[in-house]
Amino acid sequence: MTTMNRRVLLRRRPVGEPTPDDFEVVESPVPEPAAGQALLRTVWLSLDPYMRGRMDEGISYTGTPNPALGDVMVGGTVSEVIASNHRDLAVGDVVVGAQGWQAYAVAGPRGLRKIDPGVAPISTALGVLGMPGLTAYVGLLDIGQPRPGETVVVSAATGAVGAVVGQIAKIKGCRVVGVAGAQAKCDYAVKELGLDACVSHRAPNLDSALRAACPDGIDVYFDNVGGAVLAAVLRLINRNARIPLCGLISEYNARERPAGPNLRPILTQRALVKGFIVGDHTDRMADFLRDGSAWLREGRLRYREDVVEGLERAPEAFIGLLRGANFGKLLVRVGPEPARR
Repeated sequence: MTTMNRRVLLRRRPVGEPTPDDFEVVESPVPEPAAGQALLRTVWLSLDPYMRGRMDEGISYTGTPNPALGDVMVGGTVSEVIASNHRDLAVGDVVVGAQGWQAYAVAGPRGLRKIDPGVAPISTALGVLGMPGLTAYVGLLDIGQPRPGETVVVSAATGAVGAVVGQIAKIKGCRVVGVAGAQAKCDYAVKELGLDACVSHRAPNLDSALRAACPDGIDVYFDNVGGAVLAAVLRLINRNARIPLCGLISEYNARERPAGPNLRPILTQRALVKGFIVGDHTDRMADFLRDGSAWLREGRLRYREDVVEGLERAPEAFIGLLRGANFGKLLVRVGPEPARR
């Protein structure tokens, strides 16, 4: 095989916001699969906020070491098997895994999940039917435990996780209020995703805007951002509120740890706040795929993808993601779709 393998490496560790110079795009020979391995051609690469933390030195929240300088950037992928030395991986299989920011990779079956291209577009295995969707499903249903008629607020409401949270909360009979940035995203949350209201976190007075949208207070807050939005929500939580703490994207590029919001309402309102990492809940994948696939077929679960063409554009797209520049699940198209069998 004469094709070269294009890879994006971690060149240096960012201080604050990442810059293009923190990455390096290189080419090297396509690897050969050893016994028990297959050669995977990357079709789709997922870009997600958690990757900012994986650029730092030390141990990640998953308990594994972060990439060393010169390593390939981590990331979820959808790939096609193009050569195989393992009986469980056949040429033409489409798999979802974590092969990172590269055009080709070798791997054994462990950590790979075969997907059926006939169920949905294969890109959805990195979004609405993938890790972000599972995150929304577990966080909202297992931790938030929404009940019909309750008010659910979700931040980053049009993002890969937030959009699924809001729609599942509506399926469960809740009043759902989103928090997003641009007015176009708020319009999308209400008109396309079916949320009852959406508030811009850039509103001149976030507290009053959120209070107007939640006249009966807040029972469940699915937090993706932390910061000022979390502080505003805490002033409106009801007794026995639940807060699935999924992300703190407002802090990811901070050079110093920001001062936290006043947590006194957590005490006085007997609220439950629980942080969770979706990797601890893979036992829920089968339930999620059953429900999520059905909702998708029924038109009750919609999704939007923001597609960037070419692996070399991944760094700039990722930097934009942390600024909120994307609209929908951010994906990089690394290679052409597999031929249908």
